[in-house]
Amino acid sequence: MFDITSSKLLILAIVALIVVGPKDLPILLRTVGKYLGVIRRHAAEFRAQLDEALREAEVEELKKEFASVGQEMEATIAQGSSAIDSLSETTRFRIDSAREGVASEAQAGANDDKAEAAPEADRAEKTGT
Repeated sequence: MFDITSSKLLILAIVALIVVGPKDLPILLRTVGKYLGVIRRHAAEFRAQLDEALREAEVEELKKEFASVGQEMEATIAQGSSAIDSLSETTRFRIDSAREGVASEAQAGANDDKAEAAPEADRAEKTGT
């Protein structure tokens, strides 16, 4: 920022010694040092607040990223769940259809057995056995 070399600093010291005088120079240097310390503290405080604001901005950005990842995961889980549910429903429908088919075949077989048994019972009654 400021390009102060040792030669420029020496020139400033000589000018200050001539202008202020040797008696008041230590008081001037103490005062300048005090104000430089105040300026440095304010600069450090400002830098710390700026760094904190940047960290908070980064944290907010990370929170948004995590939220979007969470939403994507929830969507993926919902898709997987719906796929599993539809597969389950399809399987349940097939099982129910198979059960109904077996039950209707068994009922039809029982009706056929009854139909066959009825003429034999009639014949047995007629023959007396």
